[in-house]
Amino acid sequence: MCGIVGIAARRDVVPTLIAGLKALEYRGYDSAGIALLTDTGMQRRRAKGKVAELEALQASDPIEGHTGIAHTRWATHGVPAERNAHPMLSGATARSGAIAVVHNGIIENHSELRDELRARGYEFSSDTDTEVMAHLIHAEHAAGLSLLDAVRKVLPRLHGAYAIAAVSTLEPGVVVGARKGSPMVMGLGVGEQYLASDIHALLPVTRSFVYLAEGDVAEIRIESTRVFDSDGNEVQRPVKQAHFSADAVQRGEYRHYMLKEIHEQPTAIADTLEGRISDGHILTGIFGPNAAELLTSTRAVQLVACGSSYHASMVAKYWIESLARIPVSVEIASEYRYRDIVVLPDTLLVTVSQSGETADTLAALKMAKGMGYLSQLAICNVPESSLVRESELSLMTRAGPEIGVASTKAFITQLTALLMLALELGRHHGLSDERYSAGIAQLEHLPSAVRSALALDGQLLQLAGLFANKQHALFLGRGTQFPIAMEGALKLKEISYIHAEAYPAGELKHGPLALVDEDMPVIAVAPNDHLLEKLKSNIEEVRARGGQLIVFADQSVSRGITHPQETLIELAPHGDLIAPIVFTIPLQLLSYHVAVLRGTDVDQPRNLAKSVTVE
Repeated sequence: MCGIVGIAARRDVVPTLIAGLKALEYRGYDSAGIALLTDTGMQRRRAKGKVAELEALQASDPIEGHTGIAHTRWATHGVPAERNAHPMLSGATARSGAIAVVHNGIIENHSELRDELRARGYEFSSDTDTEVMAHLIHAEHAAGLSLLDAVRKVLPRLHGAYAIAAVSTLEPGVVVGARKGSPMVMGLGVGEQYLASDIHALLPVTRSFVYLAEGDVAEIRIESTRVFDSDGNEVQRPVKQAHFSADAVQRGEYRHYMLKEIHEQPTAIADTLEGRISDGHILTGIFGPNAAELLTSTRAVQLVACGSSYHASMVAKYWIESLARIPVSVEIASEYRYRDIVVLPDTLLVTVSQSGETADTLAALKMAKGMGYLSQLAICNVPESSLVRESELSLMTRAGPEIGVASTKAFITQLTALLMLALELGRHHGLSDERYSAGIAQLEHLPSAVRSALALDGQLLQLAGLFANKQHALFLGRGTQFPIAMEGALKLKEISYIHAEAYPAGELKHGPLALVDEDMPVIAVAPNDHLLEKLKSNIEEVRARGGQLIVFADQSVSRGITHPQETLIELAPHGDLIAPIVFTIPLQLLSYHVAVLRGTDVDQPRNLAKSVTVE
């Protein structure tokens, strides 16, 4: 969450700073600001709301500068307001100059630091935890330290998570950045250098990046960069080349990023499978060194994730237990890290995250390292993310950039990767050749199956009208489709703001039936599997209470599931293992069209951020 951009250059950096903030809007924010080193000193512009508001301020009262930092804020300490928007400033004396700081993360001991700084004469103009950082850095800078050394001296005093960028009027042409628990990347240019919280902010100006490691401090100047590790040693981090262009994060012909990303899913799945299946089997080495031995030794699996990644992990539990016949536990990361965990012998820890920077999942991984797990496997979409670097093994999902806050192609490629893991665990734990080969065939058919499901778009656009004025909805599923019902409910609630809940269909009689009436849409997911007859009974329970039934059913079994006055959406049969993935597609499209009809901000729903990098 939040976005940072910093630039040291020989040209006016304002257009690039604002363009960088626009590229980071998908991360979620409520205010935006820039600070520039100009010929007349430090200049700052801040605005509550969208980057467009900041852009309008700049247009009405333009400023120029060759060095600057910019930020989009998602409120943690202090309400969304101009006074709480970053950058935060401190000082303006001839000796110390002015300091400006932007910050992602949370400083947990800010109250104690605030009291100390007030006693030293510093005044506070905001409610943020970030302002204490600006004053602390200013105090050290005023005592004679360079900006770099002042930042390095202050960081050990900060408890919590941060990615920061700072500038000083005494050091034009210099930006100092640091990270602990929040991502930060350095971009390399010719005659200008960059810092950002995400490479998307910098793709129009560079393809060369250095991903800062945990605890790193970086200094960028117009012609040079330096990186220091957490021990204060100057280090050389590898330079990575971005494998996609700025065009990859443009909407193109689509009205919203979410719709574009839904339609990119066949390609994303094909990319995730590419080079990983050969001669009818999964290449075990894709999971990392000694993977064959590791998978054979695995006697249990612990999955840890948040949000949509948690739903994907729940589907994987069904797959792994069925195919590999080993026990699987699934935990929400924020719960896992705060309870006493019992680790079974030879348990493989699997963490799942789109960004690889999800704070609770990262903290869970770090906590788990001393608990006796057999190994740690990260399933992630960002190769240079903290989760991947902290794990012994990793499997990339290859979804490409996902801009919409509501996860679509990242979720689908997580399921694809987890199904590969389930099949490969099964192969090393006695799964029959016949069943394994059938699973591989379904995986290879998956891009085509998803493309077929996307053809339902017109029907789902018509169906969306039923939800336009609804305030509640109930989703039902059984087996692997229960987590898919949960994902469908999550999509509807997060982008259309309709209260939606999902239940295992067998739980209807244990409470949810009390909600069912003629005004309650009830969405049931009905593939052709061994639980179909049970689901039909649950559908009858809804019908008897007058609920508005909408059934997504396999064509091979759809006859007789619904009555003429009810809604039936038929999906072509594609196989039992990939059914959860295929049935996800129409639920995504339904949520999208409902949100558009209701006039919500589809790509940036209120109160939500794309990457939850704070607890």
